[in-house]
Amino acid sequence: MKRKKLLDLLEQYSPVNEEIRYKADILAFVHKYEECFERSLEIGHITSSAWLLNKEGSKVLLTHHAKLNRWLQLGGHCDGDPDVLRSALREAREESGIEAIEPVQTNIFDIDIHPIPETAKEKAHFHYDVRFLLRVTSDEKFTVSKESKQLRWVGKDPSEWPTDEFSMLRLFRKWKELRSCVS
Repeated sequence: MKRKKLLDLLEQYSPVNEEIRYKADILAFVHKYEECFERSLEIGHITSSAWLLNKEGSKVLLTHHAKLNRWLQLGGHCDGDPDVLRSALREAREESGIEAIEPVQTNIFDIDIHPIPETAKEKAHFHYDVRFLLRVTSDEKFTVSKESKQLRWVGKDPSEWPTDEFSMLRLFRKWKELRSCVS
């Protein structure tokens, strides 16, 4: 069963606040749809994201997403890959141009369910997003991909945060509460 690894990660995850509902909904979605990792599942699909830190753990790399016109963490579609951590690593590398990236931890850092608006190419649907804490292990020079308007390293000071979206603020709070982000 290709969904087992994700189901195990979700079962082990201890959600906070609204994530309690998200966990139940994501588990139900994964159990119901064997093709949950496929973009072709029109009602929604599993996506994976990276809360990508610099070497010191003092900054996070955010993207000003071209299609959604919002500041977000790096990430995207699993495109059939049931290994959501591997997908998060792939997406972080593709969207940043930085190759030397590794997990800070292999367990889930955050989860979210959010609507994606209808476009000329696809119907409105949901992203069932599984988020991981990653870090850069070498040069932190990035390259802006076609999926982004821009990329920016952002520190823990709330005055630097380019967004007030609820799920992004939750990620910032979790990051600020970590004792140590690097070994």
